[in-house]
Amino acid sequence: MAHAQLLISYGQAQVTAPRRYQLSAMAVYLPEKPLMHAKGGCAVIGDSVASGAQASRAAELGVRSFVADYFSTPDHWSVKTSATRVLRALNGWCHGQSRQPAAESFVASLSTLVFRGQSAHLFHIGDTLVFRLRGAEFEQLSAEHVTALGGYRYPSRALGMDNSVDIDYVRFPLKQGDIFLFTTRAAVGTLLPSDYVRLIRQDASDLNAACERLVNEASARARERGYAVDPFCFQLARIDELPEGQSDDPGQLYGDLPIPPELSPGERLDGLEVIEVLARTAQSRVYRVKDVNTGAEVVMKAPSPELSLRNAYLEHFLLQQWVVERVSSPFVVRVVEPSRPRHYLYYLLSSIRGETLRAWAERHPQATLAQRLEMAGQLGHAVQALHHRGVLHQQINPNNVLVDEHGKVVLTDFSACHLRDADGHRRSGEILRPIGFTPHTAPEYALGDSIGQRSDQYGYASTVYWLLTGQLPYRLTPDRLCNHTDLEALSYRSARAANPEITPALDDTLRRALDPQRALRFRRLSELVHELQVRRHTSPPDAAQRADARRFWQGVAGILLLLLVLSWVLR
Repeated sequence: MAHAQLLISYGQAQVTAPRRYQLSAMAVYLPEKPLMHAKGGCAVIGDSVASGAQASRAAELGVRSFVADYFSTPDHWSVKTSATRVLRALNGWCHGQSRQPAAESFVASLSTLVFRGQSAHLFHIGDTLVFRLRGAEFEQLSAEHVTALGGYRYPSRALGMDNSVDIDYVRFPLKQGDIFLFTTRAAVGTLLPSDYVRLIRQDASDLNAACERLVNEASARARERGYAVDPFCFQLARIDELPEGQSDDPGQLYGDLPIPPELSPGERLDGLEVIEVLARTAQSRVYRVKDVNTGAEVVMKAPSPELSLRNAYLEHFLLQQWVVERVSSPFVVRVVEPSRPRHYLYYLLSSIRGETLRAWAERHPQATLAQRLEMAGQLGHAVQALHHRGVLHQQINPNNVLVDEHGKVVLTDFSACHLRDADGHRRSGEILRPIGFTPHTAPEYALGDSIGQRSDQYGYASTVYWLLTGQLPYRLTPDRLCNHTDLEALSYRSARAANPEITPALDDTLRRALDPQRALRFRRLSELVHELQVRRHTSPPDAAQRADARRFWQGVAGILLLLLVLSWVLR
């Protein structure tokens, strides 16, 4: 009988020397079955290089952040891809903290073992120590990256030490009974390999007690040899059972689910009856379906039947599902869990009764500037929710924005979404190009330049410009650019020329967000959203208010004229 998942036991013990700050941190995280199957479990240890009030927190933050961020990466990513991207992002953040004025060095060594399927994946930076005890064999798995300076040994490689980081990576098969030991350089020179084996094997059934024995023995040896008093920490993880037949390929997470066949109204799939075919493209099929169990109407999105299981689009399709599952916002379409197990590759979205932003604008030509700016603010919050998760939408335009029956804006269609990573964003354009550019696409896509959050800012600002004016900001649309020289032909058309209610300040805000040069736009989308909301509250009065004001001042002028005539008569 195959085991459903890995079974791992662990223990920890730590003693803090009489010093002010705790330099080391450790953790083991074993999630519940669905996530354990997808991402595995992990054991992590970190050791801060400096001992200041803030610097000593580097190890703790590194351990906590890795655990939180690794298990938030897309399920279909490999262990190596997930862990290395998390570590690179974490390294960049720590390095940035160290460069702040008057900041302490935010640097730490970090080692983590990810256990998934029948394999272990070791990621190592610095001089923390990881050993494996297999039978009577005790082996060090991590390399010690240290350098001697002034009689002391310092890590030559660590998290936050430089803008880039070199990560050791090793993958190896697991065996039932394997025991992994995690500790820091404080233990070097205290215990011999034979001591580790003896103390662990003395009673391996209680790993916490084994760690306590290691701490006590290391402390005693340090005192005997006159070593400086150092904190000691030990963590043990034991493989109790291994799953049988589980592949380490993330693509197997979905059981090689087949792509659904072409569906027509009235046909059923997994208890979902097709009501209407919403879209058929080269990459996907979108259906409005009804759950025959609950009667609820939802939207099903599935890959196109023509796609091969090896097609690169399938990986991107799984990323789309991850995006809608992880992004939480009332202005972003939400994922719906199926009421029964899936036998095909698809995901379900909430069904929104409404119309596209383009259709809404055509039906409401008399909508006030304040109303339109309110909708622009909702759309801005939707894009911000994506950016907070590191996701670029890449296709923000009036056709991908829905307005529900209550007037709320909902951002949809993630067919071109891209998850930001440390390798830059040139691949983003490769995803969008087969789908196609629109007049709202930022110029850098057509020119093959680097892509970032400011590229989404352009698409958002272009959509807002269109919502306020019914026009596009440039006569030559960016999707028709051929080379960088064509950027000079992009001459901004003042929004005030199309809509006199737009104030000069609002026009300048749009002009900046729509600058052809990405670096000249707002640094953050939040700045643009804030500016638009400020302009909404300071927008000029609507037509009715202007008419009332005109009648008021006409009345005042009439009274003044009457008083002037009377003054002449009474003379």
